Amino acid sequence: MQTYRATVRGRFDGLGEEARAALLTAADEHDMFSAAFTEAGTLTYDRALSWFSFRCEVRVSPEEGAEAAEERAGALARRAARCAPARCAPGRPERPDAAAPREAG
Repeated sequence: MQTYRATVRGRFDGLGEEARAALLTAADEHDMFSAAFTEAGTLTYDRALSWFSFRCEVRVSPEEGAEAAEERAGALARRAARCAPARCAPGRPERPDAAAPREAG
């Protein structure tokens, strides 16, 4: 197995008032000091709620290679950005449509 550490940066887009409030409530848990490379990944952002950073560790077989690791890291980051507002709101299930992220290009 090969291990890749990926950092995906992007921008929150189309956050509604409810999603913004939920993210701001949990902002202290998602500051830059919580960033770590883990299999589940960590989402960090500041109180401006414009940009986010997602770090994760992806393991792939040598046959799969770096391209597969990149695809998995991107998918994890998109899911984390979409679901973050729902996770931040107490008692709410994950909602994949809560926020639409755009990857920085």
